[in-house]
Amino acid sequence: MSLPLERCLDYFLNFIAVEKGLANNTLSAYSHDLISYTTFLKEHADVDAPNDCSQIYLLSYLSLLKKNKLSARSRARALSAIRSFHRFLLQENHSQHDPSVLIETPRTMQGLPKLLSIKDVERLLAAPEGDSPLALRDRAMLEVLYATGMRVSELVSLQLGDLKLDIGCLNAFGKGSKQRLIPLGEVALEILREYLQNGRSKLLKERTAEEVFLNVRGTKMSRQGFWKKLKEHALKAGIQQRIYPHMLRHSFATHLLENGADLRSVQTMLGHADISTTQIYTHVVQERLKQIHQQYHPRG
Repeated sequence: MSLPLERCLDYFLNFIAVEKGLANNTLSAYSHDLISYTTFLKEHADVDAPNDCSQIYLLSYLSLLKKNKLSARSRARALSAIRSFHRFLLQENHSQHDPSVLIETPRTMQGLPKLLSIKDVERLLAAPEGDSPLALRDRAMLEVLYATGMRVSELVSLQLGDLKLDIGCLNAFGKGSKQRLIPLGEVALEILREYLQNGRSKLLKERTAEEVFLNVRGTKMSRQGFWKKLKEHALKAGIQQRIYPHMLRHSFATHLLENGADLRSVQTMLGHADISTTQIYTHVVQERLKQIHQQYHPRG
């Protein structure tokens, strides 16, 4: 007698957490996609055993995701998780077939990343005014994010032991807990030091914490908390376009390339495993050059 899907899913999630060592964000995405899939199988197809999963049911599920207006990228991510799950079931003898084998991945159109102009970045970085602990913290977070191109999850997880201020660098831990050393730059270094000396201790009060950036309760700043502050400062800076945290990472990479940085160095600082991921920023630079040419050339 085969195990129910819910039990199999628990085994699979434990397997990828322990054996694969995936990051928490990746584990959360796998869990979300696969709970949605197995719930669909149970409620819409009355399937609760791995061997009863069929290609028809999987196609129906993907069709439902499309009907619910999930992007091709989100549907491709869901299918990737489902493929891994069925491969695991087959390898562990919980199922005798893999219904995902012949299903094509939804095609994704990779749009160019949104970014801020240098002028908008400067206005955003200047938005947190004053010498209050929160203003010092927000100014330091924005400066460090733009100076390093870190992901927001890396920024809020940054610990005091990751700072190498004597050499003007910090350690970032990216996807799969891969470590990389990133330079800070003089301006970010000065502003970060000011926060550490005059802001962090006041937020910390009598607590202890290893995280660099703290909320008003003296505990770790959350990604959601940072996003909220980012939107507040963007509004104050008069930035018209919709802003989100990854835009500073995109801006960091694009501005480096525009000013002559080589692609390999940008790849290293961003923590991309594959340089093809970094190459999207060369397309951004090319597109911006085309726009400038069209705008200013007499025959553009």
